[in-house]
Amino acid sequence: MTVQAPNPLVQVLPETAPFSEEQRSWLNGFFAGLLSLDNAGVTALSPAENAAMMGEADDGAPWHDPAMALADRMKLAEGRPLPRRLFAAMAQQDCGQCGYVCETYSAAIAEGKEGRLNLCAPGGKETLRQLKALMEEGGGGATATAPAAPEQPAPAGPPGRSRENPALATFLSRRRLNGEGSEKETWHVEFDLSESGLDYVVGDAFGILARNDPRLVDAVIALLGARPDADIGGRSLRERLLDDRALGPAPDALFQLISYVTGGEARQKAKRLAAGEDPDGDLDRLDVLGTLHKFSSARLSPEAFVEALDPLQPRLYSISSSCNATPGRISLTVDTVRYTVGSRPRWGVASTFLGERVQPGDKVPVYVQRAHGFGLPADSETPIVMVGPGTGVAPFRAFLHDRRATGAKGKNWLFFGHQRRASDFFYEDELNAMKDEGLLTGLTLAWSRDGKDKIYVQDRMRERGAELFAWLEQGAHFYVCGDAKRMAKDVERAMVDVVAEHGRRSVDEAVAYVAALKKAGRYQADVY
Repeated sequence: MTVQAPNPLVQVLPETAPFSEEQRSWLNGFFAGLLSLDNAGVTALSPAENAAMMGEADDGAPWHDPAMALADRMKLAEGRPLPRRLFAAMAQQDCGQCGYVCETYSAAIAEGKEGRLNLCAPGGKETLRQLKALMEEGGGGATATAPAAPEQPAPAGPPGRSRENPALATFLSRRRLNGEGSEKETWHVEFDLSESGLDYVVGDAFGILARNDPRLVDAVIALLGARPDADIGGRSLRERLLDDRALGPAPDALFQLISYVTGGEARQKAKRLAAGEDPDGDLDRLDVLGTLHKFSSARLSPEAFVEALDPLQPRLYSISSSCNATPGRISLTVDTVRYTVGSRPRWGVASTFLGERVQPGDKVPVYVQRAHGFGLPADSETPIVMVGPGTGVAPFRAFLHDRRATGAKGKNWLFFGHQRRASDFFYEDELNAMKDEGLLTGLTLAWSRDGKDKIYVQDRMRERGAELFAWLEQGAHFYVCGDAKRMAKDVERAMVDVVAEHGRRSVDEAVAYVAALKKAGRYQADVY
């Protein structure tokens, strides 16, 4: 048997370096990743083996239940093949933000085709840790403390069809959708696609490669104590932090790096944070800036600091326009995310980029994420029921504009809800006009802050249950878009109640009825 000699390049640190064996081992791996020398793979399965394992998709486990806690999903996945356990660890939203859906992402990891374990943006650090643990158990070489495998470039493909190869679109405008007195900040955003060569169909999502807020970047550089123009791989530190690196929750690799350049209590706390513990009860405040402030004694080189951060992920938004109705243009419906943790304001990267920083005429890297299992029925005469509170109305605005542009004859019923009718009735004039012209057969509204009782879309579904069930019996397709953790589950429960009451079925029979709608592609969800 031939024994392959170790790669001498991986031994980055000299033996005389003043580190323990544990420190030297981790830092060698860390800097090997920095130098793109770490080629640790994952346990590979043949396509036939993987197909056989993934063929158990319909095995009764709720693999696609984003409301279920990760620990509960992992409990259900105990004893399953590795692809199924990887699948269970993911956010279960099939958002496409990673460039896959959950099932194909887990398959790619299991087959050894994808070494990046940190692409699940909705799952975040929790999913990343679980994936690393699973790969370590399976002999894949990834550990909870090792740096992630180097980012692997994917085949380029046509510009604008993948996150790896975006196209440039021109930002046109933003228009505030909320009225006076709203607690929200929501924008109708438009881009010109005419020079990008992109098109789309309703139901698709639009990927935005946003830049970090310069104020946050400058604050991070100041705390790091580095020069903004420090060269990092041919680009300045400031440019790398603006465009390439996530500055949200601090990754484990940053805590681990800090543990090796500090001592005493700081080192112990950093090690515990890297292991997923919360020694001081302040983990919710430890974004990258907060971490630099907490460990202000740490002296980090800009190169090592940048490599310890996660890549800045694109953000996906449901498209709220129709290419058939407005060719060459695309619109989004975006809630600007702003909140406070402790005394510090925080803001969403892409939502504030779209809501305030990008200016008309700016070129923005974008791509179209094709929908998987979310779109209009093939038969234009099929009736549709759409439930989309808040920004969840976005794809249904697109559906309606598309059905109007193509002359589709199917009936359309929209359930829309928000906090207050006076300030939060998005696209009110459009929707009322569609109702008046007969395009919208039904427009059912729910306002949660207008009276003493909070009324939500699921309450309206129950109120209109007999009619809703009649539409389903007539072959209607049912759609829901919005919050995965609460709203989507509440809507599904309401649907089960409607079927049980008006279909005269037991609860188990009603659950089976809804499951059959899903299997037939007649119950579709776009959740986040």
